[in-house]
Order: sequence, then C-alpha cells, then structure tokens
Amino acid sequence: MMHLVRSGFVGALLAAGVTTSAFAQTAWDMPTPYGDGIFHTQNIREFADDVKTATDGNLVITVHSANSLFGHAEIRDAVRDGLVPIGEFLLSRLVNEDPVFGLDSIPFLASSYEESTALWDVSKDAISEKLAAQGLTLLYSVPWPGQSLYLRKEVTDPKQLEGLNFRAYNLASERLAQLLGAIPTQVEETDVATAFSTGRVEAMITSPSTGANAKAWDFTSNFIDVQAWLPRNVVVVNTEAFEALTDAERKALTDAAATAQTRGLEMSKEETAAKIAELEKGGMKISKPSEALSAKLKEVGETMTTEWQAKAGDTGKAIIEAYRNR
Repeated sequence: MMHLVRSGFVGALLAAGVTTSAFAQTAWDMPTPYGDGIFHTQNIREFADDVKTATDGNLVITVHSANSLFGHAEIRDAVRDGLVPIGEFLLSRLVNEDPVFGLDSIPFLASSYEESTALWDVSKDAISEKLAAQGLTLLYSVPWPGQSLYLRKEVTDPKQLEGLNFRAYNLASERLAQLLGAIPTQVEETDVATAFSTGRVEAMITSPSTGANAKAWDFTSNFIDVQAWLPRNVVVVNTEAFEALTDAERKALTDAAATAQTRGLEMSKEETAAKIAELEKGGMKISKPSEALSAKLKEVGETMTTEWQAKAGDTGKAIIEAYRNR
C-alpha cells in the first residue's frame, strides 16, 4: 500500500511537470518490462542519455527496467493515469481493447523487417490516434525479431505439419495451428523444454532470441526462419506531461525518439542475426521455408488477415489496402 501511495504521489507530481527549484530540472521515471540485457532496454537508456544531453540536463529520464517500478500489465495504465510520465510496453497487449493494436501480430502479413517497417508506416497514424484518445502521445516503436518455427524434425512439405502437436499460448497461435492442420497444445513457456522432450509438443513458433535463451537445441533440432510476425514495442508519454515541457524540451524528446526508432531497428536486426547464429552453434539446423511451405504460410496469412479485417472494420481495411498498394 505504501508503495502504491508513494508511486502515485511522486508520479502525479512528475506528470504535472514539477521541477526542482535548485536546477529547474524536470525528472521523469520511466518503467520498462525488460531487463538490462535486452536490446530494447539498452536502446531506451541511450534515448534517455540523448534527451539529457540535448536539454543540457533540464529533462532527466530515469529508466526502471525489469518490471521494477510497474509490471508490464500496469505500465500503459500508469502512464495514462499520470503515475509516471513515460513508459514502454508491447503494443499487442492492448489488442482486446481494439484489433488495430494487434496488427503487427497477424501471422505472415509482414514477414521481414522491410515489410514490418512498411506496415508500421501505413498504420502508425491510426495507432497514434487511438493512443491519443487515451491521453498518450506515441514517441517511437521498435520491432522484436520475427517469430519462427522450431520443430523436432525437418519439414519441407506443409502436409508434414498436419497432426503435429503445436504449442499454443493464445487465441492467435491456436488459430495458426488449426489452419496449419496441427493440433493446438497449451503449454506454458516454463514447460516448453519438458513438453518437447516428452513429445507432448513437436512444434512451436517463437523468436530466435527466446529460442537461444532457452537453449532450444537441447530439446529440438530444426529452425525454419519464417519470421511469421515481428511484434512491436511502443514508447509513449502522458500527453499532459509532454505538453507541459518547453518547446525546446519537446523537440529534444521527439528528436531523440526518432533516433531511437532508427537505432532500435538496427539493434533488432543485429539481435536476429546473433541469436540465429547461436542456435546454429548449438547444433540446430537452420533453414528457410521451402516453396511449398511458403505458399501454405501465405495462405494462412491471408485467412488470418481477412479474419482480422472483419474485426477491425473500416480502419483495418484501409490500413491493409494502403499496405498492399504501397
């Protein structure tokens, strides 16, 4: 209780733009769910340094990593409610509020960094508007490495996926398994190794980062680099806190955000290459999808995109049309 009271009081003061009288310095606390070893957090720390330098120390952002200030599920609300002025979270966590927030997680719609960037370019205005309606100003977005296939055996023909126990962890992954002819099998992340080792799961889809960190080579053997989707993190600021800044401070913040988005994209690409190399070094066979498998995955993507558009309405249809006509 004391923590909540303190956080609310301090956060409200900071969101209101309270400064210290000695240096006229604005101090912001920034929660992020990820640890210091994660490239998103490293990018945010550079972003905070850039803001401090550009404002001559007048705006100082203190990064609180690894859920140390607020848990991931709380960060958006904390920024929206003014408990902290700025924060980072996974955009698709908001999909239950509006389908548009789950656009980046439609399988096989954008299956490369180039396509992910193009999809973001045509959707960011709509996403910004929806966040703005919650009192949030979007600063920047950075994708995670693409989600790819891990299998106990080599697969070149999509028919080989039929009947396989496929790890499912949400409705989208369950639907993906169904469309591939696989059997959705609920398995928590902490149980993946055991599930593979016992045969309860024979396939899953996750990022090379997660696979390498879990030493996937100890329980599976094949990695197919399909980059089914590249989920995005967003960094947002409480709009009232943003508008309370001076013109120079707002410019410093948005300039640093633009730099962070560009830098973060390159860091994500480097992470992908490094983690795939780690999987290969561990003994996994690394491959690209065969033509037949690619065709099946594209078919699945079309189905799931159509289903998403039915939920997202006119906004969703306009985004997909702009993406495909780019």
